[in-house]
Amino acid sequence: MASLSSRRDTDFSLWTGFTASVKRDLLVAARHKSELANPLVFFLIAITLIPLGVSPEKSVLTLLAPGILWVMALLATLLSLDGLFRADYEDGSLEQMLISPQSLYFTVMAKVLVHWLVSGLPVAILAPLLGLMLSLPASGYWALFLSLLLGTASMSLIGAVGAALTVSLRKGGLLLSLIVMPLYIPVLIFGASAVGSAVQGSVIGMQLAVLGAFLALAMVLAPIAAMGALRIGANG
Repeated sequence: MASLSSRRDTDFSLWTGFTASVKRDLLVAARHKSELANPLVFFLIAITLIPLGVSPEKSVLTLLAPGILWVMALLATLLSLDGLFRADYEDGSLEQMLISPQSLYFTVMAKVLVHWLVSGLPVAILAPLLGLMLSLPASGYWALFLSLLLGTASMSLIGAVGAALTVSLRKGGLLLSLIVMPLYIPVLIFGASAVGSAVQGSVIGMQLAVLGAFLALAMVLAPIAAMGALRIGANG
């Protein structure tokens, strides 16, 4: 009975710490509304300019829409990654997180969740609306939303590793992009393929299953890698 009670207390403590970290990071994000809006503004402007720079022809835009939407969503998510741990590093909070009795794994997961909520999720919601500007057929909207829902979560997790590796660098944005971009390519390929298949009327279960597998793998491995990178970065 004592061991069961102790386990319950531990689980409660982990959950309490996780929710406290999420609430704190959401509050910090809400105080920096300009940084919060940057990915969405970039996504909106980039998609708006595509028809002007490529072609306004509906047939051309329909063909290119899945790839364009996914590439721009990837870049929009990447835009906000550099600040994932930087503020905590600069104000000394990161050192407190490293020595805190609270599990660093759940702290990292909380930060990744908040990053996805304020960047990836809004992009996934906005993407089908912007698909109208690229003449994306209605059959591709649901696939676009679902694929981005899974893909942006994976990109936030993978990006956390790159952000942790470059947290101590003053201008690590370029290096961060070089680190995470090769890891984003499989997600991009299967995400755009899912939308393209949906537009053509094909089944997209395989692509979504692969994206789900990427997400499950990233949820297990990415926080562990980010934890090690943060310890190295804090000491550096």
